[in-house]
Amino acid sequence: MKKFHQALLFAGAVAFTLTACGNDTNSLADAGESYSPENPVHVKVGITGTDSPEWDHISEVAAEEGIELEIVRFSDYTQPNQALADGSIDINAFQTVSFFDNFKEEHNLDLTAIGSTVLAPMGLYSDKYESVEDIPDGADITIDKEVTNQARNLMLLAEAGLIELEDDFGVTSGLNEIKANPKNLNLTEIAPATAPRIMQDVDAAVINNGFAVDAGLSPTDDAIYREDETATPYINIIAAQTEDQDNPVLLRLVELYQSEEIEQLIIEEHKGARIPTFISLEELNSYPK
Repeated sequence: MKKFHQALLFAGAVAFTLTACGNDTNSLADAGESYSPENPVHVKVGITGTDSPEWDHISEVAAEEGIELEIVRFSDYTQPNQALADGSIDINAFQTVSFFDNFKEEHNLDLTAIGSTVLAPMGLYSDKYESVEDIPDGADITIDKEVTNQARNLMLLAEAGLIELEDDFGVTSGLNEIKANPKNLNLTEIAPATAPRIMQDVDAAVINNGFAVDAGLSPTDDAIYREDETATPYINIIAAQTEDQDNPVLLRLVELYQSEEIEQLIIEEHKGARIPTFISLEELNSYPK
């Protein structure tokens, strides 16, 4: 039997975790390269979920250099990009590059990826079955209703051998591009945050890594099938406003994230649930759209 996410949230609410925020700090726009512990710059990073050992550690290291990091926690996948676009935060780090590209195009946001972080493998979970082979004909399986995540869910089911997809299936394709469904699976679109909670009511659920971990599920131990680890469209990123893409403070935070120290922390803390994936921006943006 598998275990069970839903962080304690209230509608549209954002919980703030403040890290060493003094009163006499420079804004990101004013700091340039002149920040120091005596003349610090204040930066807000938006994340989702409750688990952030990487950013907790980075905030400690950055503070020694004069970067005071404020971690802003969001309850869904919509708010962090909107907050970044309106200047409420300076960077965010919660989403895959394919989700980001689709979201900013759909909402006409002037945002840019400035670094890669991790691959968080998506998994298929079940409270009723121990393996993919056990899933019966006519099984009820939940998938994400958001476009890019839904495409990712369907590719996972195809990798698992449960469905077949059209040859031109891409990162924004959907249910209408399923080529074959030999088990006559009933695929139900849901809000991703609800998947762990309703898993007991269905035969299986495709669950985003972050929501699975917050629900106490282990992507390595509890998933009956896990996503391939080389999927470039699903590498997570750090994003900023396009006008800030060359800001030295933000690029320093990317460097800190992509350090050997953080790489080892990710490996030790997440035990395969997140995989350090530090690649060039050129490679990051080269996936088939």
